Amino acid sequence: MTTAAGMAGQVVSGTTPLPTSSSSGPSGSSLSSTSDTTLAGNFQTFLTLLTTQLQNQDPLSPLDTNQFTQQLVQFASVEQQLKTNDQLTTLVSLQQTAQSTQALTFVGKTAVVDGSTAALTNASATWNLGVPTNSNVTISIANSTGQTVFTGSYAVNAGDNQPFTWDGKGNDGTQWPDGKYKLTATAADSVGNSVAVTTQIQGVVNSVDLTQSPPLLSINGQNYTVNQIKSIAN
Repeated sequence: MTTAAGMAGQVVSGTTPLPTSSSSGPSGSSLSSTSDTTLAGNFQTFLTLLTTQLQNQDPLSPLDTNQFTQQLVQFASVEQQLKTNDQLTTLVSLQQTAQSTQALTFVGKTAVVDGSTAALTNASATWNLGVPTNSNVTISIANSTGQTVFTGSYAVNAGDNQPFTWDGKGNDGTQWPDGKYKLTATAADSVGNSVAVTTQIQGVVNSVDLTQSPPLLSINGQNYTVNQIKSIAN
């Protein structure tokens, strides 16, 4: 005689479909499907079979209550886990929607992000420097081919987001064309110790690619995520 605990094990494993009035629907899917709806249906069928088993068990060999209770709890745990997965999927979807909405609000605004490559436009390119202590900063600017087009040294006070604007002119007075230029900065304090310098760039958010997750913001022809934005400049 098959016990209810044994039937419960068959339901959980999905190796033996439970008896129903029809083993498949119009699409040919069976009750052994792993979909949430099918599992809920199997759960109700399991309870029906369990009740029938209890009513017709052998009085000389009664069902071990601990065994069938354990199987019932295991089945209920699987049911609850699937519901939890559905809720997590909903939360992820809501988060992605929130990220897209947030990204769209940045279009047309000037954003500040970590980076060293800025766009020279109308003879002007700006970087923000972060220097932890008063230092002498040496700046080198190279074009897209790696050619150094400008170098200079400046006394800079300690502070973050200190703008450095280049007018596009080389050391020999040559006016360089608009394009992307990379700034490299090294610094030393008053006693000659090296000082770490951080560089940030700013530019207008031209567009947002919502097909990516998370969405990508285009700034000066480069892509950034929302969490890479340090601030929005006036």
